[in-house]
Amino acid sequence: MAILPIIHFPDERLHTKATPVAIVDDQIRKLIADMAETMYAAPGIGLAATQIDVHQQVIVIDTSENHNNLLVLINPIIIKANGRAVHDEGCLSVPGIYEAVTRAAHISVKFLNIDGKETVLETDGLLAVCIQHEMDHLQGKVFVEYLSQLKQARIKQKLKKRIRETM
Repeated sequence: MAILPIIHFPDERLHTKATPVAIVDDQIRKLIADMAETMYAAPGIGLAATQIDVHQQVIVIDTSENHNNLLVLINPIIIKANGRAVHDEGCLSVPGIYEAVTRAAHISVKFLNIDGKETVLETDGLLAVCIQHEMDHLQGKVFVEYLSQLKQARIKQKLKKRIRETM
């Protein structure tokens, strides 16, 4: 396993749409293991392959406190969404930034698991938010793009300033 570099906003590679995984094989399982290690080390609760510059529809999520409940979603599709909920979101690709985003409160998502078996999950709360957030990455969208142009500009300035300060 390896800890992989995470791409940071506003890097254009974050806007690349991911392609579906054709077959869940050992190469995909290695990618999943590397993504999980990267997510836990960051630390974070979700990571899409897009964030590590791999443009395949693979997501890892673990919202458990003990980091012992890894959820793997391959080729996820939301088949039902209802209600609205507002949650503060952060992102490993936008470090240190947290903003309120409105998403569906309850979702049903169909996906392939790590064994390549089709699975349907119905969920709400933090897990529903996290799944929607990571699925946005697979479509080339970052959560800050739900914010006003002014807020996006301020976030970009803040991130550029941080980079300058670390040089």
